[in-house]
Amino acid sequence: MNMNIAIVMGHPDSGSYCAALAAAYGKGAIDRGASVRTIDLSRMEFNPSLKHGYRQRTELESDLAAAQETIRWADHLVFVYPTWWGTMPALLKGFLDRTLLPGFAFKYRDNSVLWDKLLAGKSARLIVTMDTPSWYNRFVYGKPGHRAMKIATLQFCGVKPVKITEIGPVRPSTEQARLKWLGKVEKLGTRFA
Repeated sequence: MNMNIAIVMGHPDSGSYCAALAAAYGKGAIDRGASVRTIDLSRMEFNPSLKHGYRQRTELESDLAAAQETIRWADHLVFVYPTWWGTMPALLKGFLDRTLLPGFAFKYRDNSVLWDKLLAGKSARLIVTMDTPSWYNRFVYGKPGHRAMKIATLQFCGVKPVKITEIGPVRPSTEQARLKWLGKVEKLGTRFA
């Protein structure tokens, strides 16, 4: 089965554990025969601020135009990022603001509260590192970052299913635990899931 997979490494540090997780997923997917492209936000040049909102078009930098083309090409999107303050890093949020634009990811309908989901037919996997225990993120915080990314962003644009893999707590973890998580994520890549 040939699958086109776009991996978005959403940590601003190219030497982060998230970068290692993104590479592990990519290795598993390539070993299984998938075509993989990586969008590494830590190496891109773009202004993350959607300065005028949707009122006035802001021209895309070449890195963002290339990222849109990769997203268009992909059957499956993989986002790898840490949870900071309950949600994603500002750089990833800015990337989403600047790339998932009307006419590309969705389109409002005239005289309607409904919209067209222009990324329908794609699936996604979120690989999210956390220092908070999973149970605490779920029962105390209500998983705000997961809900924002899965429901209010990707599913809004038609991407489904969206599956989530939590990795953590990372900060107090051992080297052995981190190696085990890398193996788990590489195995996920072999399943294109």
